[in-house]
Order: sequence, then C-alpha cells, then structure tokens
Amino acid sequence: MAQFKRDDFSTCVAPRPGRPKTVTTPEVIEHIHELILEDCRISAKSIAEQLGISRERVGSIIHEDLDMRKLSAKWIPKCLNADQKRQRCQSSEQLLEFFRCDPNDFPSRLVTMDETWLYHYYPETKQQSMEWRHSGSPPPQKNPSAKIR
Repeated sequence: MAQFKRDDFSTCVAPRPGRPKTVTTPEVIEHIHELILEDCRISAKSIAEQLGISRERVGSIIHEDLDMRKLSAKWIPKCLNADQKRQRCQSSEQLLEFFRCDPNDFPSRLVTMDETWLYHYYPETKQQSMEWRHSGSPPPQKNPSAKIR
C-alpha cells in the first residue's frame, strides 16, 4: 500500500534485505537425513542444536527437501494363539462359576494375603512414540506388551 502512495506501480519483486538462505545445502540436507536415519525419534530442536542452525530451517528441510513427516505409532493388539484363547475362556468361565456359587464370598476367593503380584507397564505417550517417516511410509506400530520395564 505504501508503494502505491509513492506512485510506485511496478509489479517486479524487489530484492529484500536480510540474510539469504545459505544453510540449505546438499551437505546439510544429507547430514539431517543421516541423523534422522540413526534415530527416527530425534527432535527437530535437537538437530538444530547439533548443527547450529534454526529450528525453523531444520523443519523446512525435513518437510520440504526430505519430504518427511513425524507420525505417531499405532497400537497393534497382541494376537493370541488358539491355546491362549482357550485358557482365557476357561479362566473366565471358572471365575463366573465362582461368582454364581456365592456372590458375597466371591472377592475373598480371589484375593490372597500371602503374595502380591505387580505388573508394571510404562506406556509411551503419543509424543514419545512419534517417528520421522517419508511420505507414503506406513506409520510405526506399537505392541502393547513391548515396553515392560
């Protein structure tokens, strides 16, 4: 608008002040690609700190030059074999029979006082499971029983 007020009606794009994009070189692009291939969960911030360039430039290189996106893992249910399915059905039927016999005494037949079993599972958050993938690549998969610590 200011150009029109000065009677400047040119449609040519004038050079703008500022620093040119000298960071986006084939060497830098290849180095970023290698870092991602080494650790597909690396953050753009970490890459920027390692290379000493801006986080925005790293994001631009990853998205535009490498054509990669960060995807979250999908949960894949654990597949049970026929024997495991049969055992689970038998256990469920037995618990149901205990309940039918005496609903009031049911909890005391399940809870024991001589031992304690604890199952610790620390699932990854959606953010922690994100990985860099090329466009068209399938998303990463997450098995619910894979991260037992």
